[in-house]
Amino acid sequence: MLDKEWYARYKRISSLNIRSSIYDVTNRCNLRCKGCFFFSSDEDQAAPEEMATSAWEAFVDREKERGVNLAILIGGEPTLYMDRIDAFYKRLPTFCASNGQIKLPRDRFPDLMVGISLWGDEQDEKVLRGKDTFAVSSRNYAGDPYTYYLYTITPKQLGRIDRMVKKIKDVGLKVHLQLLSNDEEVDGFSWDEQQLRDVRAEMDALLDAYPETLISSKYYHEVITTGMMMGRRFGWLECPSVTEPMDTRNPQPKRLIRFIRWAADLKTMHRCCTSATRDCSTCKDGAAHMSWVMVNKKDHLKTADDLKNWIEVYEMFAKLYRFIPW
Repeated sequence: MLDKEWYARYKRISSLNIRSSIYDVTNRCNLRCKGCFFFSSDEDQAAPEEMATSAWEAFVDREKERGVNLAILIGGEPTLYMDRIDAFYKRLPTFCASNGQIKLPRDRFPDLMVGISLWGDEQDEKVLRGKDTFAVSSRNYAGDPYTYYLYTITPKQLGRIDRMVKKIKDVGLKVHLQLLSNDEEVDGFSWDEQQLRDVRAEMDALLDAYPETLISSKYYHEVITTGMMMGRRFGWLECPSVTEPMDTRNPQPKRLIRFIRWAADLKTMHRCCTSATRDCSTCKDGAAHMSWVMVNKKDHLKTADDLKNWIEVYEMFAKLYRFIPW
């Protein structure tokens, strides 16, 4: 099905065997963003924080024994607790999702992959997050080879995404695009079908214009904007990112093996990679849609083009989490 070049790309990713889980490092944050699933669903109240660093270290050792080979750290804001990040970093391949307002010390975490959240241009950031976070995060991480922006596009950004992508390029960083799930129903920030068609076209054009800056694929743009893959619609019965011990779906869909989303007490589990209060039919989470493609490889073996689409999405995920280079 594949020529020599595409087969080599397939072989590079086929042996990665990624086994990820997600960890709430803390219930605290130095921002309060409108639409943040963590706070809008009261997940910050779900469990107290484990305060002992030694408990975090022992927990990560157990996670490694459970077969996890990718720790995705979220929050709250993980950089408020560097010792907890260190407990993961010393033991497992680790990714840290951050708002970028606190600079990770690179002498302590030289190759830790950091994804910085960005929710639009200065105007949208002030509305949704209370400040222009890019002004701070771009100073903290300019030119950092292990940092990229997680640019969450809102409907307000249509027609002007290019400006922020260029600003990211100009500070020497990469960018990955995803869409806002408007969990707190902020007026004017929910998607309609025409806007989704328009943003897909705009993302495709940006990938053509900035191939060295965007970590993305046009198939990913199609899946996340339409909510469709191989004739199936994304939702609760399809999502692969459900915590395994809480997954009672029958029949069981293709899913991430051993995936758990842990609360900051290291005991409590959350339903999925985002929010238990979110309507799955409206979820635009980028990682969930990438994972949906990745776990359904057999469905992409029908044609060479389908398999190439699958390879591109898997490569994108592997690059974002530092399993393969940019």
